[in-house]
Amino acid sequence: MAKAKDAFRTISEVAEWLDTPTHVLRFWESKFSQIKPVKGAGGRRYYRPTDMDLLGGIKQLLHEDGLTIKGTQKLLREKGVKYVATLGPSMTDAAPETKGTPAPKPTPVPKPAPVAVKAAPPPTQPIQDAFPFEDEVPALQIDLPELPADLPDVPGRLIGRVPADTSALQARAAEIAPLIARLETVRERMRSR
Repeated sequence: MAKAKDAFRTISEVAEWLDTPTHVLRFWESKFSQIKPVKGAGGRRYYRPTDMDLLGGIKQLLHEDGLTIKGTQKLLREKGVKYVATLGPSMTDAAPETKGTPAPKPTPVPKPAPVAVKAAPPPTQPIQDAFPFEDEVPALQIDLPELPADLPDVPGRLIGRVPADTSALQARAAEIAPLIARLETVRERMRSR
């Protein structure tokens, strides 16, 4: 026995009616606050006919007309739920089909004018001169202060803290020196602009 046209439908029934997977319908609920199915015991969704009309309009805008989610959200804000609900297949206007009698053809609904979305200008790329990499950079000698004797012997965990083992840092000074020289060059360029 077929349900009445004003009966509530489960998400599976709506997915079959719209030929859209259930996970897409749940995703649309998260993106469009206007979709508010009734939730029964256990969290099961029941869609009213008006919810189904809105879902049909959203599907029309997204899948057939090629609007983005943001464009559809904007259209919902500007034109309203009732307008979007008239764009797709309708559950509330559908007449019950009887055997042998074809259902009347729905009157075509004009498609909405495309929403002009202003594109952001492309980011401008800074003009960068060739970055000077020198093959040989003199080794950098790092003079670290002596640690006070009353500090606990705990490995350093915070940025900017003096490491407990200065010999390890001193041993890597030759590796760190070219990086520091490059950073200084970049800093000078930034100051000159």
